[in-house]
Amino acid sequence: MIVRRRAVPAVLAVTALLLAAGCSSGGGDTPGRTPAASASGGPAASRGGEPAAPAKGSAKVLRTVAEGLKSPWGLAPLPGGDLLVSSRDEGTISRIDAKTGRTTVLGTVSGVSPAGEGGLLGIAASPGYATDHMIYAYFTSASDNRIVRVRYDERKPAGERLGAPDTVFKGIPKGTRHNGGRIAFGPDGMLYAGTGETGRRGLARDRSSLGGKILRMTPDGEPAPGNPFPGSVVYSYGHRNVQGLAWDGHQRLFASEFGQDTWDELNAIKPGGDYGWPEAEGRSSDAGFQNPVAQWHTDEASPSGIAWVKGAIWTAGLRGERLWRVPLDGTSASAAPQAFLTGAYGRLRTVAPAGDGRLWLVTSNTDGRGTPEKGDDRVLELQVR
Repeated sequence: MIVRRRAVPAVLAVTALLLAAGCSSGGGDTPGRTPAASASGGPAASRGGEPAAPAKGSAKVLRTVAEGLKSPWGLAPLPGGDLLVSSRDEGTISRIDAKTGRTTVLGTVSGVSPAGEGGLLGIAASPGYATDHMIYAYFTSASDNRIVRVRYDERKPAGERLGAPDTVFKGIPKGTRHNGGRIAFGPDGMLYAGTGETGRRGLARDRSSLGGKILRMTPDGEPAPGNPFPGSVVYSYGHRNVQGLAWDGHQRLFASEFGQDTWDELNAIKPGGDYGWPEAEGRSSDAGFQNPVAQWHTDEASPSGIAWVKGAIWTAGLRGERLWRVPLDGTSASAAPQAFLTGAYGRLRTVAPAGDGRLWLVTSNTDGRGTPEKGDDRVLELQVR
């Protein structure tokens, strides 16, 4: 494994928390084909100890929060309600006032080298953001994909509010495609990252490689306590290109993944689990592989960001240009996925919980594959159930 980490000062209060936490592991549109899902029963007793989510839900766009964004990728809600959004191709992070939609460019993250699907990708606010004002970012550099953190200083002029990046973790393989890029802090306080195999299929099931994996580390980039492989940040493997990470109300991790020609996937993540790529795409009869919770034909999804709200995983679809709802019964689907907003806003990149049964949704029509005539990229607020 080729990894180089540079130690950076930790926030003492957060470190203490981490050491104590440990690891815990309106009608829809009708798509052209019915996606396959691991449906398991109705709203009876759930594997999670609570009723399964209803088979049908709803999604209503309440308003456009902000528009005119350029190649937006990552989304990070801040304490107080405002939003941070990263621009993949420009390497900038902007702050959006969630009430007025006013957008302010905070600055450029130095070292970003955009190309193809690479650039400034996922972002996340530090668990101790209220005191440390740190923003974590996953980006493609000239040599690799890496995770850094930058300090946000509101006292400086717009465009100059981001400090120099401190490298938290480096050495993740890069390519013109399949760079992964989603990062998120879990309920255990650890930092999770989804990576891609960069088109080199053999990396996915090679546990000595960081490509095609979900990684779990401390906020300082060290292997997290309780990881399945001692001394390693690898949490699960056999992934093609992980694009979304989310936890349910029982602290169970789910991830979305691009397929190749046949099946995209939503997976429930098991520590140390092998998700089969490149030997398996979608469901497999091989007992050694973890089967997906739900799968879609690749022209109906290309699932990117995901969020857990109201007992369901909500998935933003890029190529499919729709928002998917997957109702859950524990870590299985309680019914087939349901689609909303099909074609209405073009490619959909990222979703995040907004509280009170609401979602933030980010479009992706300026990423070189979309159709900007469907509208400049924007952030929408949705009410869902």
